[in-house]
Amino acid sequence: MSELLIADADAATPIHLLGRAACDTLAPTLPDDIKAIIARAGFSGAAGDMALIPGSGGKLARVYFGMGDAPIPRAMSLRGLVARLPAGDYRIAERPAELDGGQIAQAWLLGGYRFSRYKQVRDVGPVRLAIPDEAGLGEASMIAAACALARDMVNTPANDMGPERIEAIALEVAAAHGAQAQVTRGEDLLPAGYPLVHAVGRAADTARAPRFIEFAWGDPRHPAVVLVGKGVAFDSGGLDIKPSTGMRLMKKDMGGAAHALALAQMIMAGGLPVRLHVLIPAVENAISGGAMRPGDILPSRKGLSVEVGNTDAEGRLILADALARAGELSPALTIDLATLTGAARVALGPDVVPFYTDDDALAADLARISDAVEDPLWRMPMWQGYASGIDSDIADLKNDPDAWVQAGSIAAALFLRRFAPEGAWLHLDIYAWNPRPRPGWPQGAEAQAIRALYAMLKVRYR
Repeated sequence: MSELLIADADAATPIHLLGRAACDTLAPTLPDDIKAIIARAGFSGAAGDMALIPGSGGKLARVYFGMGDAPIPRAMSLRGLVARLPAGDYRIAERPAELDGGQIAQAWLLGGYRFSRYKQVRDVGPVRLAIPDEAGLGEASMIAAACALARDMVNTPANDMGPERIEAIALEVAAAHGAQAQVTRGEDLLPAGYPLVHAVGRAADTARAPRFIEFAWGDPRHPAVVLVGKGVAFDSGGLDIKPSTGMRLMKKDMGGAAHALALAQMIMAGGLPVRLHVLIPAVENAISGGAMRPGDILPSRKGLSVEVGNTDAEGRLILADALARAGELSPALTIDLATLTGAARVALGPDVVPFYTDDDALAADLARISDAVEDPLWRMPMWQGYASGIDSDIADLKNDPDAWVQAGSIAAALFLRRFAPEGAWLHLDIYAWNPRPRPGWPQGAEAQAIRALYAMLKVRYR
């Protein structure tokens, strides 16, 4: 993605980033023909407004883009700008003082993302930004590249993104930064102590056998941070099979693993002073004679028995074993990311990610930082009054809540808390998808929460 940023600004078309006040100041100074063009474009400096000003010979002379009238300009609105511009080279000629080059570059790179692995499209050339070598550009490129990794993984269909491919990418990420990795596969999961991972994935074809991927990086003397990512390469629902409409997007059910790997890549590339552990249970929830059944009671790494009320609530099962493993690493902070429940979307929609934690200070820090970096998150309650809804009559707990609970995302978080390590723990129920196309946010995979998490980790462990 770095090809979207260039150093040479000599022939670049200038872009003026204007709020309403700046637009009002500028308007009286413009020639009448430019005023007319701006008026026809409806440009007033409102967020997302754009006016293209032609020059001689039909060339584009300059661009005006509206930043709105918020006290702090929202840099991520520039994602929409890069997606609406014609191919060519551009430079920022005018910008609000609150925006720095790193914010602009990051938004430009995120907005310029395209997934073109399978579809041939006419190449009209890139939309490139000439930007001076300001502080933060390298980190902006690094963050955008990690987000692109997550989006590429989620966009890739399950026939090319099975558990074996998730493993290969995880090992590539680990090797690129000198991390130490190990993988436990298939029947070896049982003696290794991952019975829930095995149970969920055992019905898949042997080439797509379940596996537990783990790698570690950093100085062991630094605080341990554990990332856990749900890696369900495809979710049929198991014997409680999904309808076709519910299965259509289940290639993205490994979004938690993709996001955990992307966040790990940021942490390692950024050189944060932590001892990083990444845990990825990678499975396919398939259907065969060996599939787990509704009513089965399964052991777990934690020692708790789990009654399977619904085979389509499989993500929390593999996360349970992974969180139990996380507890063995004496973490200072554990973060799990998962495309876990449809209930999270009912509560907050596709754009806002709910997160759960019992740590009030951690929640406040994350909420503040998520707003600053424009990566929307919202804390949800770990409401103890619903805990009895996952009690089982014949096991320690069950994987689907009683109907009276209704709050499916909260119930899933309460289930995971039974397996989570002591100390600070964050659970994020992500969607990882843009369901509607918008300039800068094309329909398809979206990287969610990880920019905020990285920014929070930088503050927490500096």
